[in-house]
Amino acid sequence: MKNAYFLYAFVFLFLSCKSSAPEQVSDYLRLGGETMGTTYHVTYRDSLGREFLAPVDSLLIAFNQDVSTYIESSVISRFNRSAEPFDLGISLEEAQALPIPARGDRPAEHFAANYAASLSYYHLSGGAFDPSVMPLVNFWGFGYTAKRPVETVDSSQVDSLRLLVGMDSVLIYEGNFLKKKKPGVQLDFSAIAKGYGVDLVGVFLEDHGIRDYLVEIGGEVRARGVNEQGEAWRIGINTPTPEAGIDEIQMAVRLPDRALATSGNYRNFYEVEGRKYAHTINPKTGYPELNTLLSASVFAPTCTEADALATACMVMGLEKAFDFINSQENLEGYFIFGKDDGTMDVRYTSGLEEFLLKME
Repeated sequence: MKNAYFLYAFVFLFLSCKSSAPEQVSDYLRLGGETMGTTYHVTYRDSLGREFLAPVDSLLIAFNQDVSTYIESSVISRFNRSAEPFDLGISLEEAQALPIPARGDRPAEHFAANYAASLSYYHLSGGAFDPSVMPLVNFWGFGYTAKRPVETVDSSQVDSLRLLVGMDSVLIYEGNFLKKKKPGVQLDFSAIAKGYGVDLVGVFLEDHGIRDYLVEIGGEVRARGVNEQGEAWRIGINTPTPEAGIDEIQMAVRLPDRALATSGNYRNFYEVEGRKYAHTINPKTGYPELNTLLSASVFAPTCTEADALATACMVMGLEKAFDFINSQENLEGYFIFGKDDGTMDVRYTSGLEEFLLKME
């Protein structure tokens, strides 16, 4: 694709992974840094030329202190280790009433908001999106424990861990407390956290009067307003193969006041004796999900919703995922799948036509 000025979701015109001071292009500034084991990038229009690097970093650090399983002192890590009822700080009704993203004014508020949102998407997706899958994610070597391939699969151990899975394994106790049905129940918000973080930064910018911006964390994107050319932001969907470069684009799309998240199994996987084990764990089987769906891109009003439901789609497989997204208001989906002859094909919901751009 030559002579194009698309902002790729994975490249974003940044060369450094470290926090970078804003670079001004006309009234647009760009900044970036590291968060959640990946990078973030922000482009925004501000005639006042205000620098938001430090406050954005602070926002994301505080958010990680609530939801990162890689931080031992985080709220979610303390919940996962806890054997006693865990004080959520607010009732489930209050948590469900929190805006997405929450303001984070109270301790554990982001954790509570992610829990409430996850519970909602769990029910909406029929259990395909399930943050309680953490014990299985660790077992298969994709969690916060030591990364290692499973050389020998013990089906009895998988079955035992499956008994810990299901959002009904976490109960509300005496109003403000989360109580585990069984010891060993754990939560993992990694399939929703990047999208939530994107929304968190986007709302922060809006609170400061910014109307034209693009926020990206690890490929998940929220766009509002217009880009430097005065047009809707343009994003590339990566080609879903392990050998594809981060700038190899399957499709380019317009993103007018929308969010986009893509989930796929084509990068985070390992092979043992010729069998592929990918990081998307099916909470209903306990095993890494393998189906013809290579990547699912969901377009939604918020990146939190897009992130969670893109993961759910990978668990569902092509047909169920397409029907599911197609049945939801304000959602569109772009699905890349493998065919029997080894080639790739695409399928997308009809409402996406207006967002697609010609590849040159």
